[in-house]
Amino acid sequence: MAFPDKDARAKCWTARDEYWACLDKHAPDYQCTSQAPEPKECLQLRKLYQQSCPAQWVKHFDRKRTYDQFKQKMAKGYEPLNETK
Repeated sequence: MAFPDKDARAKCWTARDEYWACLDKHAPDYQCTSQAPEPKECLQLRKLYQQSCPAQWVKHFDRKRTYDQFKQKMAKGYEPLNETK
């Protein structure tokens, strides 16, 4: 497979951004790498995202979003365990 040209990359990134915006609006805690069902409101955008981007890119971007969510949680701090003795 040839590397996507400038227009194809722009189309991919736009589709990804629209899909992520939908997730942020309708299911901010949804992780693309989980096996949980996707929000119904975003299914069409997910399809467009997968059609617009190479499969390896979709996998990479999904992992990146999950990792970014993890980093945001860590930046806020952690909740200590309430251990009883």
